[in-house]
Amino acid sequence: MAEKKASDFRYNTGETKVPWAAVGENYNAEDLMAVVRFLMKGQGAAYEAALKDVEKSVCALDQVAEPPAKLSLDVEVARAEALCDQYLHTAGSTFVTNCTAGFEIACKYTGLRPGDEVIVPAITFAATMAYPLSIGCKLVFADVDPVTLNIDPADVARKVTDRTKMIVPVHIGGYPVDMDPIMQLARERDIVVLEDAAHGFGGEYKGKKLGTIGDFGAFSFHEVKNITSFGEGGIVCTNVEAFRGEMKRARFLGTDFSRQIKDWLYDVTLIQGKGDTKFVATNFSTTEIQGLGLQLQIARIEQIIEARRQAAAYLNSRLAGCGALTTQDLGGEGCRPTFHLYRLLVDPEKAGADVQVLKKKLAAKGVTEIAHFGPLYRFQVLKDLGYDEDAIAASCPNCEEVFYRRFTHFPIYGLSQEQLDYMADAILESIDEMQKGI
Repeated sequence: MAEKKASDFRYNTGETKVPWAAVGENYNAEDLMAVVRFLMKGQGAAYEAALKDVEKSVCALDQVAEPPAKLSLDVEVARAEALCDQYLHTAGSTFVTNCTAGFEIACKYTGLRPGDEVIVPAITFAATMAYPLSIGCKLVFADVDPVTLNIDPADVARKVTDRTKMIVPVHIGGYPVDMDPIMQLARERDIVVLEDAAHGFGGEYKGKKLGTIGDFGAFSFHEVKNITSFGEGGIVCTNVEAFRGEMKRARFLGTDFSRQIKDWLYDVTLIQGKGDTKFVATNFSTTEIQGLGLQLQIARIEQIIEARRQAAAYLNSRLAGCGALTTQDLGGEGCRPTFHLYRLLVDPEKAGADVQVLKKKLAAKGVTEIAHFGPLYRFQVLKDLGYDEDAIAASCPNCEEVFYRRFTHFPIYGLSQEQLDYMADAILESIDEMQKGI
């Protein structure tokens, strides 16, 4: 039997008289053509003719090709992880089903229990709070910086208590959180820092890649992110050296091929977390296709970020003369955003109205904008769990002001120059209308 790797029990017994293949049912030429049609959509005679040429070649290839030996957790996943380590300057990066799975591993390492406090920003995606909330932790909402929309380190310091076990800074839109004061506070209080770097792959803070500064960092490769692994996926990495050896087992059920129970291939053991914490691992396996897809897109991440930066710079140049607007900061020394989102702030006094009026005007002009994200404490799930929505809102005045009156985000990728021009024109025209009371 071929040597088994940690977190992998898939059979693929190799060259034997009667092998046990890892893949139960392989994909064929007809299946592959369905994938080609899905990834490369089109219509018309030229498209159909090209498809027929491709199908002929794929059928010919099918006659001489062999299927992959495995479809999950094999060489392509390992190569994607190695590429992430090389790019991020980390060790032990682990490819998981999504960014939220990475959060869960970090939370389990921390040993979170019901009643423990976890500080999260008032503005972030719901995934940031999902696991702590699901196990009965108390969420503490820190206010946001009124310009960057990131978590405000000063408010974190005000809200930390002896029950705080974790702080989760989120790099909203790929713009770096001011991490130094958060890390200093966490070190003084023995608090685990989990960077939600879902938007942050490729960004930097003071020479370090986002997601590699805290104890843990997790990235998202969901379809809407700067790069994707065929629609879903995430990477989790850690600076806790003692845990790096456990990360792969934490991804796949705690299987341990270094030891076996009687007459079986492996053992299943608890994962060692922080201090005396031990936890049961679940299953966050990823596929070889996802691993390959991630490799292909990481290879062009620098060009992707630069194209987004150029689009942001162009919008800034068009909007700079409007005193009612504050445009997206492009970064500089010690600060490199990923430009996952383009943030725009409105000064309601100078604009003649708040951002809600701007939103309506832009929608009428056919311009898409989405403010990321709704305040977490407004969701029904928090109310049902007994959180006081009004009290939390009062403790997060910046969040209330910027979300309801001042900011929104605009698309920054996949746009033609004509579309960028139109968007800039529409924003300026809308502000002009607002100032004139039209």
